Amino acid sequence: MVTIDIPFSPVNLEERKKLDIRPGDTIRVWQRIKEGDKSRLQAFEGLVIARKHGREPGATFTVRKVTKGIGVERIFPLYSPSIEKIELISRSKVRRAKLYYIREKAAREMRKKMKKLQRVEKVMFEKQKEPAKDEEETKKE
Repeated sequence: MVTIDIPFSPVNLEERKKLDIRPGDTIRVWQRIKEGDKSRLQAFEGLVIARKHGREPGATFTVRKVTKGIGVERIFPLYSPSIEKIELISRSKVRRAKLYYIREKAAREMRKKMKKLQRVEKVMFEKQKEPAKDEEETKKE
């Protein structure tokens, strides 16, 4: 009997299984986006805050970035065919498996920045003082 290996997925499963993505890594995920007839690559760069379901078929990883002061999180399926490549930018040593506390930490830092901005912006408008009559007379002369 002859067996024929037919790939059931457009993704190289062995290559994706070997990916060493951990929480605390800063990665850039290149994803193929389809817009009408055209398709393009879009990068999403951020911190990996969670990795779920290990290396099984439903495995996912969550990436968080801050854009214009707003936190954005995306959950990527590990074996998604729309992911073109994953680049490791930097690796941090963390002591937890899930870094969900980063959300609150970032919110606290933003509140501190907003307080500082409010303190600076509380400068009131001052009306210019009218020059004294004596000064006006000396200017005319």
